[in-house]
Amino acid sequence: MTLPYAEVIGDPIAHSKSPIIHNFWLKKLGIKADYRKTLVPPDGLEIWLDERRADPLWRGANLTIPHKEKILPLVDDPEGLATSVGAMNIIVPHGAKRPSGHNSDISGFAEPLNNIMLKGKTAAVYGAGGAARAILVALRNIGIAHVTILNRSEDRAWGLLKELGIKGNVLPLFAPLPAVALVVNSTALGMAGYDPLNPDLSGLPSEAIIYDIVYAPLETALLVEAAGRGLRTLDGLNMLIGQAATAFMLFFGAEAPRDHDFELRALLTA
Repeated sequence: MTLPYAEVIGDPIAHSKSPIIHNFWLKKLGIKADYRKTLVPPDGLEIWLDERRADPLWRGANLTIPHKEKILPLVDDPEGLATSVGAMNIIVPHGAKRPSGHNSDISGFAEPLNNIMLKGKTAAVYGAGGAARAILVALRNIGIAHVTILNRSEDRAWGLLKELGIKGNVLPLFAPLPAVALVVNSTALGMAGYDPLNPDLSGLPSEAIIYDIVYAPLETALLVEAAGRGLRTLDGLNMLIGQAATAFMLFFGAEAPRDHDFELRALLTA
């Protein structure tokens, strides 16, 4: 029997844990469907999209590097993401119409921060790519007063702050960290196959939070160093699971069974 399916696309894609999450939820809910991962190179996005639009079993896709920004001109934008965020991580089909794009990275990133008093405080964000865009919008939404972006291209980072209307500053990627309340790594640094991110955390206040969205490996050098200093840490599964829950509803029309998060995290870290 051929099943309805959704997928995650990117390049690289072998490391993705999204199929584990979605297929875990599908099994828990008894939904007859599948979720898979598909390698789509940067120059193959339009061909892939044309093929999927012709497939009646396709329920949509999550997008990761390098497609979150490249997808913008190819789909409808009901939420105005092209101007408000500049990136999409979900697309879903709409019959004969073009697929529509969505962004669950914003709510997924913010989920573990929602009960922490960060309004009026400061943050530092490593990176200025597609993931950083969603993270900056989330920080703006929760009331962060000032953001320092550390990035290889300082011009790109300044442009991002201006575009999103966020008060902040820009520093070179490996400049010393300012004494902020929240540090976020939105880059691939620390991911398997990439150089680690090892900033000096000694100048941070004792209540600072270190949030690394990398999840392969789950314990990055940044988080290990932060934990060793007694700082609060948040790993990449927080954002991954949070954003996946929104996507799951869009793909399969059902609420993700979040009461099984503990079991899911154990599966993802096995």
